[in-house]
Amino acid sequence: MDEEKKITETRDFHPETEANGNQDGNAALEQEKTRTTLPDEELHPKTTYIPTGAAADLPQEHRDYLIKRHGTYELDPIPSDDPADPYNWPAWKKITNLTLVAFHAMMTTFIAASIIPAFGPISEALGCTVTRASYLTSLQIAVLGWAPLFWRPIANRYGRRPVWLISTLGSMLFNIGCAKSTTYSSLAVCRAFTSFFISPAIAIGSGVVTETFFKKERGRYMGVWTLLVTLGPPSGPFFMGFVAYHVGYVWIFWILAIINGVQFILYLFLGPETRYMRRGVAHRGSAFKQEYLTLGRIDPSPLRPVEFVEPLFLARYMAILIPACSYSIVFGFASVLVTVEIPQLFLPKFGFNPQEIGLQFLGIIIGSIIGEQLSGPLSDWFVSRRTRQLGGRRPAPEYRLWLSYAGFLLAMVGLLVFGIRTAQAKAMHWNVTPIVGIAIAGAGNQMVTTVLVTYAVDCHLEHAASIGVFVNVIRSTWGFIGPFWFPYMFNSIGTSGSGGLMAGLIFIAAWVPIVFQQWRGQRWREGGKNAQVSS
Repeated sequence: MDEEKKITETRDFHPETEANGNQDGNAALEQEKTRTTLPDEELHPKTTYIPTGAAADLPQEHRDYLIKRHGTYELDPIPSDDPADPYNWPAWKKITNLTLVAFHAMMTTFIAASIIPAFGPISEALGCTVTRASYLTSLQIAVLGWAPLFWRPIANRYGRRPVWLISTLGSMLFNIGCAKSTTYSSLAVCRAFTSFFISPAIAIGSGVVTETFFKKERGRYMGVWTLLVTLGPPSGPFFMGFVAYHVGYVWIFWILAIINGVQFILYLFLGPETRYMRRGVAHRGSAFKQEYLTLGRIDPSPLRPVEFVEPLFLARYMAILIPACSYSIVFGFASVLVTVEIPQLFLPKFGFNPQEIGLQFLGIIIGSIIGEQLSGPLSDWFVSRRTRQLGGRRPAPEYRLWLSYAGFLLAMVGLLVFGIRTAQAKAMHWNVTPIVGIAIAGAGNQMVTTVLVTYAVDCHLEHAASIGVFVNVIRSTWGFIGPFWFPYMFNSIGTSGSGGLMAGLIFIAAWVPIVFQQWRGQRWREGGKNAQVSS
């Protein structure tokens, strides 16, 4: 990792070359690029940040701007002296943009899960079983996993803003198509295209956090994005349960279309471009024009076909692969399972209507919010405290992983409580204890999400946007497979045994690998392997 950082710093900023046009410096830079480059680098030389150590070599005008704008040189990374640079935006502008993108990310899973309370009415209207109706959600989960592979290179070349506008507009149109569908096939097709168009934010959002916020803030603001991603599955059925019960399931799609339309309008006026090229591109016009009125190509480098599958190559980095798999296992049980399976468990046992089914998701919403308070700000404080103890030297990224242990434990305990108390509940006599278990699991899931995603980004900042895409592929593929075997698990060993099985799988397949990563991760990087899986 140290070698990788050194290469990135050398390529990012060359004050003599930038300021004086030193041809020898350019030649040396080109020679170094040829000799050693970072594979699959997400940010590319023109967009990578200026490392903190380069502050003393900045032109005086640049340093004066930093003091005037930020009051310090102690910034990581150091921004340019352009007001259009997202690092130089005022806090309200950064937070407003993050809110739009994070809400957009939430809507990806919100839309997928919104019809869960209406599985019964949908099955009656379309003449299919409740299980087949549930595949309308599984289908969207699968599309959400793979569609961002298409959007990522487009967003890198043409910017985030055009992608957000196309995404919300396309999703709105196909949600209208869902409302107009009268057959299972037409509804499935419209749901698939809705998922394709709404999908970019669930993966690219982590890159937006990296493009906008300084490193010391990323744990907190990455947590905002991951929290809303986590809140999508329970919030959709919670709110849409009322809609399905009072005005019918068709109105779920009309309301989703209205929300997408509002998103489009908000992006149009409040969603500036965060894709900022710091090298090799001339910035012309005012900051407003660069942020809101530039809809052409931002990155002039050629678009290679391999870029559409490039995020999958991140599987060779252990610091990305292990956290992605561990997080996905926890997410699959503590979020997808409890969301998709509640109607199939509670409808026959308690005879709930869509509104009552929706209310069951309040537990995971509360748990996720609590979990974020225990992970985002605490994660940044935890690392900052250790930095002070080390005399200003930032600890290895693995130090952050200690916080994930509490998340794994809470997820395991919550799933045990949910499974055991659901099995013990008498037919037609509902009690709140299974929902308490869901809340505990939700808190653990959110802690694991924030800590592991932030850790992966800290280890490989050069792949920040691609990490979100890669994690999303793993998470959504696992989430898609789950609903096909979850019912067989419940039928075979019951909900009580299923709770124990899920807790055991989280311990063996998620927690233990993270312990191994924490033990070996720093040694891999110091050994010059860049934490890659050997090929």
